[in-house]
Amino acid sequence: MKAEKDRIILGIDPGTNIMGYGVIHEKGKNVEVVGFGIVDMQKMSGHFNKLKHIYERTLQLIDGFKPDELAIEAPFQGKNVQSMLKLGRAQGAAISAALTRTVPIFEYAPRKIKLAITGSGAASKEQVAGMLQKILKLEELPKKLDATDGLAAALCHYYQKDLPTKGKTSNSWSDYVKKNNLDNNTSRRKKK
Repeated sequence: MKAEKDRIILGIDPGTNIMGYGVIHEKGKNVEVVGFGIVDMQKMSGHFNKLKHIYERTLQLIDGFKPDELAIEAPFQGKNVQSMLKLGRAQGAAISAALTRTVPIFEYAPRKIKLAITGSGAASKEQVAGMLQKILKLEELPKKLDATDGLAAALCHYYQKDLPTKGKTSNSWSDYVKKNNLDNNTSRRKKK
């Protein structure tokens, strides 16, 4: 019998002006919101100061919430190379903090996160926030939707738990069952 799943997931939507984060707790088949918010750096000057702040605040979030895993949104491919570079650096600062605390990191493309939450990879921030409000029974939405974007990254990661693992294809059914942590008795079709 498998042990009941119990883990805390920190989700981060990196940004150099506003970084969103969300924390969920998975216990068995239930998931609940532990917290979410933003790190506002709009009034800070100097790109490197902002990166230092992202690193330090991510460490504080990790030390405070004690996540088992970090889910982070990948920088989207846009036309503005400078924006992409800044986002990549912001993501790197948050990843460095997780590495410092040996928290496993999982990266998701923005389209994959939107698809996991709303069923559409082209959903707007508002649509993602609205769906999160329904799924997680949030009383109200934050003013800055970067917070719900962080929460969406965490929930996207939670949804990945039942997907088969990636890697070499299985040679047999028993190999597939073993690789994907399935119980052999419940995985097989019942013979008639």
